[in-house]
Amino acid sequence: MDPTRLTARDAGRAARQLKEARAAVLSGRRARLLPRPVIGESWARTLRGGVDPDRTPVPGLLTLEELETRRRRTPLGEVLPVLRECLLPVAETAQHIMAVCDAEGRVLWREGGAPVLRMADGIGLAVGADWRETVVGTNGIGTPLVVRRPVQVFSAEHFVRGLHRLNCAGAPITDPRDGRLLGVVDISGPVDSPHPAMLALVGSVAKLAEARLRERHAAALERLRALAAPLLARMRGRALVVDLDGWTAAVTGMAPVDRLVLPKSFGAGLSRLPALGMCAVEPLPGGWLVRAEAGRERLDTRVVLDLRDPRCSWVTVSGGAGEWTHELTPRHAELLYLLAAHPAGRTAAELAADMFGDAARTVTVRAELSRIRRYLTALLEHRPYRFRADTEVGLLLPDRPADLLPHSTALTVRRARAAGAR
Repeated sequence: MDPTRLTARDAGRAARQLKEARAAVLSGRRARLLPRPVIGESWARTLRGGVDPDRTPVPGLLTLEELETRRRRTPLGEVLPVLRECLLPVAETAQHIMAVCDAEGRVLWREGGAPVLRMADGIGLAVGADWRETVVGTNGIGTPLVVRRPVQVFSAEHFVRGLHRLNCAGAPITDPRDGRLLGVVDISGPVDSPHPAMLALVGSVAKLAEARLRERHAAALERLRALAAPLLARMRGRALVVDLDGWTAAVTGMAPVDRLVLPKSFGAGLSRLPALGMCAVEPLPGGWLVRAEAGRERLDTRVVLDLRDPRCSWVTVSGGAGEWTHELTPRHAELLYLLAAHPAGRTAAELAADMFGDAARTVTVRAELSRIRRYLTALLEHRPYRFRADTEVGLLLPDRPADLLPHSTALTVRRARAAGAR
């Protein structure tokens, strides 16, 4: 029996037959009707894992801070608009819920109508919940994570009895840059509303999301290429500019390569790479400048934070290959000013107190610093947050203290303005 071909009229009969097959498998008897191979294999894994088939698990939830950290770090957030646009209208019409989960089966986002959200709460399908097979048994989130392909799980195909009222279809989403599994998008709803096209729809939308990630990666490489052009034009010898994953944006003095394999400990300074030998590595916004045959040259990096203009702020990074400048948002200017003023470093709680007068607002601070690290890359360290010890940091302040980040309400900045005015 293939639930992907069921109509609503057949749903009741199919559910009864699946319950009979499940009962036979659990009791060790020979089943008159065998489950589909993908479901049978999942049941076997779940049995070995010790999941109780008659007890609906209560998956432990992530804390708000853990949830925000996972949302911030995953590329799935970049394709959330695509998933919403393509799946939510269908989900709401069919009284289903859309769930987007990471590679560990944690529900990062879920959306749908109020009735189906209440049903989801009743079975533990909540934001932050763990829906791996080893926790919840066969389901439309955990099983696609294991088999790496779209899977529909209908009624009693769910290993746990408490999920038999569900019809789920989930598809994995992988990172087109390296094939890494990012997570799963799942559509779940009442068992009496199966649709033959649901599995195909979810699989197609997952592929569309991967295509959008591929487009965004190509655009990021193009921006890096535009930044690299004037730097490479002044160089002699072999050099290339790669993104943070090693994908090549531009080269000079050598044949182009699609990707440079970067070691796990890769960072600014001198680094030996199998393909190029000893290289000088310098950070760029969103990537690295790699100069081959660097020998033992000294690599000094200087960061200048220019806050002289009350209307806009800039950070300029200079090194052996030249310099580049990036315009800062007001919030990033505040945070970098605080780090420049405290060279020994600040914890997230200390920065939250500096910014908001509330040490508990660490989620906002960590999110903004994560965005700053996209263009300052290895120049910022964490635990505590600070500029790298071998980086020279310059701070250019306005002539009038009152003009220091005049938009800022950060406690420390306001104190600096007041102290300079006295």
